[in-house]
Amino acid sequence: MWCAVLSLFSLGKPVETCAETYIAGQLGVALAPVSGELTGVDVNSEFFLQGTTHSNLDLSTSFMFGGKVGHYFDSVRWFGLEAEVFHTTPHIEQQAHTFQNPTVPGLTASATLQGAHLRVLTVAPFNLMFRYHKNRLQPYIGFGPGIFFARISGEGLAPDSPSSSSDNARLGLNVKAGLQYYVTKHLSAFAEWKFNYGRFKFEDNPELFPFFFGMDATYKLHLVSFGVGYHF
Repeated sequence: MWCAVLSLFSLGKPVETCAETYIAGQLGVALAPVSGELTGVDVNSEFFLQGTTHSNLDLSTSFMFGGKVGHYFDSVRWFGLEAEVFHTTPHIEQQAHTFQNPTVPGLTASATLQGAHLRVLTVAPFNLMFRYHKNRLQPYIGFGPGIFFARISGEGLAPDSPSSSSDNARLGLNVKAGLQYYVTKHLSAFAEWKFNYGRFKFEDNPELFPFFFGMDATYKLHLVSFGVGYHF
């Protein structure tokens, strides 16, 4: 909205664009009720029968922070490459946990259990960026691979017991769309929407309650971020 208001003062006025490198900082939030979820949860644990599945897990609202660096090319001014990294904590909410096993008809167990802390570091090594570059207010879209580092932590069942289960370097998708406004030739402000998609794999941890079992789950998260960039 802020970018849209500023654009009223320069609507239709071109801005000189050329090959440019930029760095930017960003802050944002994953907004409920579309903050995200873990879906397609397959339980992989010696504590359960093979083929057991778990109900979807709702994730909570979360703040995010990070930074990015990118470059638009002189020969193709509407196209560029961008790398970014950001951290968020979409914790698993307290909710009903339902276990099912299709190989045993009627075998279903359900209980409302506490949630757990979930931290995710997202590294997007390169996003393909496309922009409309002829005005100060520039819409853009981008997409590329995302590498997700996730960690669950909760209540240990024994004193001083380990209470976390980590997931390292899972490859997924990072998609974005936004608006960028050039306040000056070198300074810009932007607002953007992001969507992250990946498949996590958590190992057994007998001391981690209530997620003592190993599981594979599809990670989906929507975020909105705002930031300021400096262009060289």
